[in-house]
Amino acid sequence: MTAAASFPALGTTAVVAVADPAALPDARSAVEHEVAAVDAACSRFRTDSELCRVNAASGREIHVGPLLCEAVSVALRAAAATGGLVDPTVGRALRLAGYDRTFRLVACRDPGTLEARIERVPGWTCVELDEERSALRIPDGVELDLGATAKALAADRAAAAAGTAVGTGVLVALGGDISVCGPAPAGGWPVRLADDHAAALESPGPTVALTAGGLASSGTTVRRWRSAEAELHHIVDPRTGRPAATPWRTVTVAAASCVDANTAGTAAVVLGDEAAGWLEERRLPARLVPRDGPAVCVGGWPAEAA
Repeated sequence: MTAAASFPALGTTAVVAVADPAALPDARSAVEHEVAAVDAACSRFRTDSELCRVNAASGREIHVGPLLCEAVSVALRAAAATGGLVDPTVGRALRLAGYDRTFRLVACRDPGTLEARIERVPGWTCVELDEERSALRIPDGVELDLGATAKALAADRAAAAAGTAVGTGVLVALGGDISVCGPAPAGGWPVRLADDHAAALESPGPTVALTAGGLASSGTTVRRWRSAEAELHHIVDPRTGRPAATPWRTVTVAAASCVDANTAGTAAVVLGDEAAGWLEERRLPARLVPRDGPAVCVGGWPAEAA
């Protein structure tokens, strides 16, 4: 028998599930602690966050705490692994496109009041991180956004912390980012796939069983908004500075960690038509859902009935 709890976190919904119901209170407490720490370090929308302090430093070197240091290191590794397809220096591009506040507020804004601007993304190689000294410097005018990796890192850290705290199997889901730790229940953790993590359990979509590692879904259908001229979404193509032009509504990837899965899924959305081959080459099980037509399954992901 399993048990689960949910609560708002990081602009989405956090779900904590445990294989032993008696462990749920302690598991939830561990997850809440980790998520709060990641928010305080990595939020682009909290004026008191460490990340906002770095973005406002006007090119000066800033000493950062261990969590932000880890988060930036993870983001830079993701950028290197994807050849810059997942790039933390898209912060200014997102802000000028209108994603300059929590998405709940973005979605409520009158589109006629927003004149979106497109600017070149400076590129991840301009970020200077000295992990030994916990020192970070970005050039003046560059703004970091860790959204592509920090939430996945939070899921991995929270699952590990909760698993250590309770000594039983744990699943942590932060929106579309899922990480598991410890022994899974018989048959694995059931995960329903949908474009929107908030979709009802009875909504259409396959269910997969997760026993280890991480699962992440990246998509363009939920975090969308309109400006006075166009419809936009939150996944920026660093090569153009624009929202990625992609045939995919949602890409779901399974990997050894949630960070790895999220990195690959975001890169696949940006790659567009080349995504299936890119994932196949890396032997990553993935399900790609186009705007029209059936899902494409690669890398050993179970085929679906027509």
